[in-house]
Amino acid sequence: MPYGAAPSKKNKSRQAEPLLSDYLQSDSSLEAGDQEQTPATSRLLSKHDAPLTSPFPKPEYHKHSPYATDGQHPAELNTIPEASPLGRNLKWSSAYLLIISRVIGSGIFATPGVIVHSVGSVGLSLLLWLLGAVVAACGLAVSLELGCMLPRSGGEKVYLEFIYNHPRFLASTAVAVQAVLLGFTASNCIVFGKYLLFAFDIEPTEFAQRACALGLLAVVTVLHGCFLRTGIAIQNALGWIKLVVVAFMAIAGISVLIFRPTATAHHHHHHHAHITHHDLMMTPSPFTSWAALWAGSNWSFGTLATSFFKISFAYSGYDNVNNVLDEVKDPVRTLKTAAPAALITIFIFYFLLNVAYFVVVPVEDIKKSGELIAALFFERVFGEGAGGRVLPILIALSAAGAVMVSTFTQARVNQQIARQGFLPFSRFLSSSKPFNAPLGGLLVHFIPSMLVITLPPQGEVYSFILETKGYPAQFTSLAICAGLLWLRSKRPDLQRPFKAWRGAVWLIICLSVALMAAPFFPPQKGKEEFSFWYGTYAVVGIGIMLFAVLYWYIWIVLVPKLSGYKVEEEMDVLDDGTSITSLVKPRFESESGPRVAVSDFMREDRNLELWSGRHEMLIFI
Repeated sequence: MPYGAAPSKKNKSRQAEPLLSDYLQSDSSLEAGDQEQTPATSRLLSKHDAPLTSPFPKPEYHKHSPYATDGQHPAELNTIPEASPLGRNLKWSSAYLLIISRVIGSGIFATPGVIVHSVGSVGLSLLLWLLGAVVAACGLAVSLELGCMLPRSGGEKVYLEFIYNHPRFLASTAVAVQAVLLGFTASNCIVFGKYLLFAFDIEPTEFAQRACALGLLAVVTVLHGCFLRTGIAIQNALGWIKLVVVAFMAIAGISVLIFRPTATAHHHHHHHAHITHHDLMMTPSPFTSWAALWAGSNWSFGTLATSFFKISFAYSGYDNVNNVLDEVKDPVRTLKTAAPAALITIFIFYFLLNVAYFVVVPVEDIKKSGELIAALFFERVFGEGAGGRVLPILIALSAAGAVMVSTFTQARVNQQIARQGFLPFSRFLSSSKPFNAPLGGLLVHFIPSMLVITLPPQGEVYSFILETKGYPAQFTSLAICAGLLWLRSKRPDLQRPFKAWRGAVWLIICLSVALMAAPFFPPQKGKEEFSFWYGTYAVVGIGIMLFAVLYWYIWIVLVPKLSGYKVEEEMDVLDDGTSITSLVKPRFESESGPRVAVSDFMREDRNLELWSGRHEMLIFI
């Protein structure tokens, strides 16, 4: 029976009880056939449900349902796409641009110079960028398999909770701590400020950079929190602008390489001087010989790992759509096509843009450029007029687009965490009122981002932020990939519309282990990136993970054990249709009716299906 269908005679006695369709919006993007395949005679467990045992049979699925099984294992409710209270507003093009805008942010405009300075040669730098693309493709394959199998908003949060449901609440707590402490958007805001000040020839003082960064963060938060559709339209427009800018830069650089004279003069031109067309064409090229390409290479394992962290950041976000699948039309089909198309586009532009940098700007100038390599490129190709003003503004807009999409998706992840009861004031933070947008999740994202922008000193902070944020992600990546292989062995009955190559999964596992160990290998003398100890960012990352475990143990295990109770989950539905969970001491009676703990239902009825990641209790009649 489809959602919203009238109850049969057999179920007339339960007409007064709410159907799931009363709480979930209809999904206009689903085809009629898909609607009939979805079990609809469902009701939400509420405080008014008195019995502690479930008389209901196992759910029955249409014989053509993608969630039907061979009868040995009932299909999990969390494999069924949920209709978000926000509605399904994202089409294929929006999903494609959501990845493009998230991935192409400040990384490709800011990090190539820093990476060449660290690894020493153009060839080694390009090799790392190529390796980054391969690893990103393997990571995308993993996220595609899990995203198509569990098409729910939340991304890594959903997958970790589904795989690691024991010890109870540990995975949820770890995800919540990382999302709050490391889910900030700061680096792209900082790059936005730097390039905006560079474009208008304003002295880039710390105060000016931070003011620009905070202003951008505040505007984006207001847009996504109060004007949902307008924010989506703006971030889509910025995504197209970003593609045009990157393509333009790549074509310009390749044109210089193609039309360069055969004879190469070894003149070094400083970026402050007026660069003529002849000067540009005579810029020394590292591509003149194989030896020149690899000259000065630094093969230190610690240095390579640190540089790869930055490149991983430049590719990060390929799984951005996984975080908002509840808002994507035809989520499985869209994810399987839009994500690979976006990653291929990104790799082509990244490689061409790196080549363009090395062709146009002398290598020694690149090493000294820091995070302004793209600005030097513009000046040398287009002169101080257009190069010094117009195009840096476009890069600032590109960084702003990345801030918009990362804020858009992180707010949804924060909202899911709040819905699960792992944040204070969870009812407020979970709600989509009053603008039908996750304003609470945006506030949770805004606070740590603001602190990261305003408190740390400038200079080394950019690299340190990237590496501190990236290190715990290796633990998450390892856990997800290992869990994926475990699921294939233990749960072959789960529907997998996409299946990643096993070698890709193992590559991510091995690389994650290597990157977790790499920070503790000392760099070569004179190649230190920070003035403090080289492994500080790894220690900070490990400290955050240990803090999550300690917090979980005290909150979920120690305090309840000493007080003689066990934390239970209490379900509720907000006025806007959002289902939430509160983690409370068990209560079975109240003035409004009996209260039912989830664990009691699970103990009494093995046929009951519980979606622990979203914590909606659905009982099929």
